[in-house]
Amino acid sequence: MAKVTNSFTSYDATSNREDLSNVIYNIDPTATPFMSAIGSKNITNVVFDWQTESLPTPSGTGQLEGFELSRATSTATTRESNVAQISSRDATVSGSQDASDPAGKKQELAHQMALMSKALKRDMEVALCQNTAKNAGNATTARQTRSFEAWISTNKSRGTGGADGSASAAATDAASGNRRALTEALLKTVLQSMFTNGAEPKMAIAGPVNKGVISGFTGRSNTRQNVSADTVSASISVYASDFGELQIVPSNRSRDRSLLLVDPEFAKVSYLRNFQTMDIAKIGDADTKMILAEYGLEMSNEAAHGIVADLTA
Repeated sequence: MAKVTNSFTSYDATSNREDLSNVIYNIDPTATPFMSAIGSKNITNVVFDWQTESLPTPSGTGQLEGFELSRATSTATTRESNVAQISSRDATVSGSQDASDPAGKKQELAHQMALMSKALKRDMEVALCQNTAKNAGNATTARQTRSFEAWISTNKSRGTGGADGSASAAATDAASGNRRALTEALLKTVLQSMFTNGAEPKMAIAGPVNKGVISGFTGRSNTRQNVSADTVSASISVYASDFGELQIVPSNRSRDRSLLLVDPEFAKVSYLRNFQTMDIAKIGDADTKMILAEYGLEMSNEAAHGIVADLTA
């Protein structure tokens, strides 16, 4: 159908006002399940320490009537240590832009700092839960806190070629050819080890691929539950094992090749400097603000946690 002759259309117009939404859409993942689950504390030094201890080995042997006491050796505590690292984000906005009236924002610099605070939390989640060795740093090397995966040595399942970390080294990953698919049997093996050692994990943090694998576990295949006629149930949010229930939490910041089994009571974010915003000196017609945190991971007792490592993803 032809248009009306000489009709003035939007293609001819030069002064139509723009229609810019006042809503800004952002779907970047901002969840920090590990950091949000564990506690926090304040520390007073870059290097911070804590102590762990263990009970003597259980014995069912009785004593003779009238026995003479054989004095037992006292159990010493074990001193553990980590370092606090610095993470920061910043934003710079020109004076002209900050004086303007941007759509969807009251003020540009405030909006940018809100974004940077979310970005900083994601940075911290990565630093705390992945596989990074402790590094005390120097004048040219940034300090690095020893992260969750690098601590685990008691309750673990690793692929061929994988090895535990140490006070100065991260855990060794298995080569690509030695990685294996996550199975319910692997998970049960680590959960049994944890129970034997007194651990009571409350959550399993999985990357997106292995969260889907867990949702495919058969468990007791004859188990039934009622769902509405228009609902398909294809997800596991709680895994009820022989040794307690685990909340299954997906994460975008942990490594998909590792399933982290966590007891939040036995890990803490230790802050030398909690979140703080700083005004950076002006060097021209622009304003800069920085948000910063100085923190480290206190792994209160690594035997309270576990890992199924070296998984295909």
